[in-house]
Amino acid sequence: MINFEYLENNKESLSEQFHSAAPFEHIVIDNFCEEEKLLSALSSIPDPVGSNVNKSRDFIFAKNKFEKADFDQLDPNLSVLKSELLSEKFEKLVSEIVKEEIFIDPTFHGGGLHQGGTGSYLNMHADFNFHPLNKTWFRNINILIYLNDGWQKSYAGELKLINKNDPDGKEYLVEPKFNRAVIMFTRDYTLHGYDAIQFPEGEYRRSIAAYGYTKHAEEGVVRTTVWYPEDGGVIKKALGKYMPYIVRLKSSVLGSKTGKNK
Repeated sequence: MINFEYLENNKESLSEQFHSAAPFEHIVIDNFCEEEKLLSALSSIPDPVGSNVNKSRDFIFAKNKFEKADFDQLDPNLSVLKSELLSEKFEKLVSEIVKEEIFIDPTFHGGGLHQGGTGSYLNMHADFNFHPLNKTWFRNINILIYLNDGWQKSYAGELKLINKNDPDGKEYLVEPKFNRAVIMFTRDYTLHGYDAIQFPEGEYRRSIAAYGYTKHAEEGVVRTTVWYPEDGGVIKKALGKYMPYIVRLKSSVLGSKTGKNK
């Protein structure tokens, strides 16, 4: 299902593009999967409202966003996609492109199928750095595969990228077109999100998110997601800044629930 031939034949060029990209290291790959199989998989995805899909726990920083880690149960083609993302072949190719030793989290903790409904948005943020349940796993890259067949610019929902260390704060937009993949580093400066969508009623901004990790010899200091909302005023921005401390306190009492997002 994944277009392995293209990745293999172009891995050196893709690596150069990745490391030279602005505003930070990332690459956009079109026709990432076999289109016919991906379209078939798309037709099997149910409306998340009222189905066995969890709503995002990203508090005030995300709206009308749904997540399903075990997306492979929805369709045989999605099962194939998941197995290929977890394969040694894919991990080797991605590692060669980003020049890091990468493996994909088999539990898709926080990842999997993401769906944004009416007015959905995801505020700018820097992702958590170490896996909450495996603290020697450093979260190195995100892999996003978009499933928005017939997407139009009027729908909005472009992936927004900003380098936190850029004094100008220039933003770059990636259109979430069907069968387009984005591979990007996850660092404290790799801010990303999307503004409120305007998809037609009953349609969803959809993507598959896989997270690539690098195993360290020792446990790292876990930093949860840091939010950089561009709206909402002083209070919301302060909450975004201190949310890692709030989440750490909550998790110490209640435990992490992100991994339960099936």
